[in-house]
Amino acid sequence: MYLYLAAAIVLEVIATTCLKVSDGFTRLWPSVVTAVGYAGSFYCLSIALRSMSTGVAYAIWSGVGIVLISLLSWLLFKQRLDAPALIGMGLIMAGVIVINTFSRSVSH
Repeated sequence: MYLYLAAAIVLEVIATTCLKVSDGFTRLWPSVVTAVGYAGSFYCLSIALRSMSTGVAYAIWSGVGIVLISLLSWLLFKQRLDAPALIGMGLIMAGVIVINTFSRSVSH
């Protein structure tokens, strides 16, 4: 289940990064990667949801995705990450860790 969730996160991050590069779907290949990436991401997420609760899976998927996309945007597109953004991302990651470590909603 975590393998599919990880794949869903990676595909979503790739798709979102290419969405930026697609320039409003005016560039063919970044647009194709965006569509295929989102479709693959949702497929993998749907497989993960067979054995995970929806809320927990979505919290992990979106939280980790937010942090990874923010870091990639900083690296690739030179987008600024100020202190509040970094603190917020730290809190998101702390939430993901708390869910995975302490929640009984997650089947380990």
